[in-house]
Amino acid sequence: MGLPDRRSRFWPALAALIGVALTCALGTWQLNRAAEKRALKTRVEAYAAQPAIHVAPAEIPAADIEQRPAEARGMFDPGHAVFIDNRLHHGVPGFHVVMPLRLAGSDRYVLVNRGWIARPDGRREVPAVRTLAGEVTVHGMALVPSTRVLELSDQVTEGRIWQNLTIERYRSAMPLSIQPFVIRQDSALDDGLVREWDPPDFGIERHYGYAFQWFGLAATIVVFYAVTQLRRNRAQTS
Repeated sequence: MGLPDRRSRFWPALAALIGVALTCALGTWQLNRAAEKRALKTRVEAYAAQPAIHVAPAEIPAADIEQRPAEARGMFDPGHAVFIDNRLHHGVPGFHVVMPLRLAGSDRYVLVNRGWIARPDGRREVPAVRTLAGEVTVHGMALVPSTRVLELSDQVTEGRIWQNLTIERYRSAMPLSIQPFVIRQDSALDDGLVREWDPPDFGIERHYGYAFQWFGLAATIVVFYAVTQLRRNRAQTS
């Protein structure tokens, strides 16, 4: 009777040990991710206090300018604008207007997210966007559009209306030489577009929440194992 009894105790203990080790490892990973996001937040806040980087015609590596203030001077090219769909402003559906800016004195462009505009009544129509003639200076934040986006169908572009923007997609669709980032415009221009950008969500609190859940699950496993073993011992001694 001794050997089967030891085996019956060994496997629950092993399962509990594995469960606690796994959940604690996942909780620790979430804490590390929170620390990484907090460090990123600190860097971005430090970047915001720095002078804007001037976007010259020479290509700038995305890593050298991402999340930093940027400025560029040139002429907008409305003919190669795209409209990023399903963007809401105070619950109203509309588009983000992404338009290339031809950098002064060159044939290179930088994409500018000029802001939000309401969708016309016609579902697949693009709105008329007021664009100033001549050279303008644009100020904003340099961002690299994420390639990890959820798209509900393979029809990700319909003319100039796109579900999402990536640098690679734009380069494939448009015959322009562009910088590998987008300037999210903050500066005011008389164009009627809305530029009320949401602050970046680094998800720090979310990672802390996940960590709490994993560590809580580890504690639950320990308590469940202890209670079941206590009941088992009582049943054997009664």
